[in-house]
Amino acid sequence: MTETRQRRDIGPPDSESDEKSTLLAFLNYVREAVAGKAQGLDDGQGRTPGVPSGTSVLGLVKHLTAAELYWFAWAFEGADDEHPDFGMDLSAGDSADSLLAAYRSAIERSNEIIERCADLSHLCARAAGKAGTVRSMRWVLVHMIEETARHAGHADILREQADGSVGR
Repeated sequence: MTETRQRRDIGPPDSESDEKSTLLAFLNYVREAVAGKAQGLDDGQGRTPGVPSGTSVLGLVKHLTAAELYWFAWAFEGADDEHPDFGMDLSAGDSADSLLAAYRSAIERSNEIIERCADLSHLCARAAGKAGTVRSMRWVLVHMIEETARHAGHADILREQADGSVGR
């Protein structure tokens, strides 16, 4: 049996504020949970798939970086950026450090876009998603909380498989 090492979970935000601040606090909480799962893994551990589909901790980070850029910059803001690739396949040049840096940079950009949005009912500049629908910032925030939290759970399991760490 693998010995497990407990990692401290910071817990969700414990204060209520206005709607946008509350949604952003929960999104930042689950973002940090994902980043925390990738921190401290060497590249080999981070690249190792833990399930037959080939999903790895670093693959999840790469996917979520694309999701941040897609929903906030490309769809909501209408940036001229290239449509991001949602794949989890890692290239030879992808490292834990480079992928985490890219994720944190995408989060920073997303948060700047969110902060500039005065009304959560404001619609995206582009239709997006599988349904090709124009969504509101509120919808995008809730969707990104759901998407990131789901993958944080996957990362929990993959990290425990990689080195026995449990918790955040």
